[in-house]
Amino acid sequence: MNTLFPIFLKLEQLHTLIVGGGNVGLEKLEAVLRNSPLAKVTLVAPEIREEIQMMAKSHNLTLVFEKYDSKHLDGIDLVIAGTDDKAVNLQIQMDCKARKILVNIADTPDLCDFYLSSVVQKDDLKIAISTNGKSPTFAKRFREILEDILPDNLQETLDNLQAIRNKLKGDFQDKVQKLNEITKVMRNQ
Repeated sequence: MNTLFPIFLKLEQLHTLIVGGGNVGLEKLEAVLRNSPLAKVTLVAPEIREEIQMMAKSHNLTLVFEKYDSKHLDGIDLVIAGTDDKAVNLQIQMDCKARKILVNIADTPDLCDFYLSSVVQKDDLKIAISTNGKSPTFAKRFREILEDILPDNLQETLDNLQAIRNKLKGDFQDKVQKLNEITKVMRNQ
């Protein structure tokens, strides 16, 4: 049973550290910036791919051309590690635990406090998919299915529902009941 607690973070209000400047670091950085383009990110690695260096020109991305050191955790709220050195990844995990910083170690579920999900996004609608770390490939394929079947006019529906919600009178329970009635039609389509 998947006991993970789903959460959406406002990364623009946090400081994220990514350790690793190769293919995995690039993949994790792209995932962060695709979902939170205004995120404040520091990326640490002795060598950093040119694609990452180009991304630093258009994002709030600081590049540090050094080997990882625990000093890089100062002022950090969240860490994603994607180096090809298992000893370094383990050290990052232990350092984060000592400082109570949430950490994701790429391709090592046992060392992760959280997993990065596969994400479906249609304007303001965002759906995160988790396989509890068992199969990122399945999550990716399921994301592709959802992207194909979700209608393109979802933003209009969301905007209309927000306008209705803003006009509703009554207490919280009354508003929930009215919105449940309005959206019940979705189950019958």
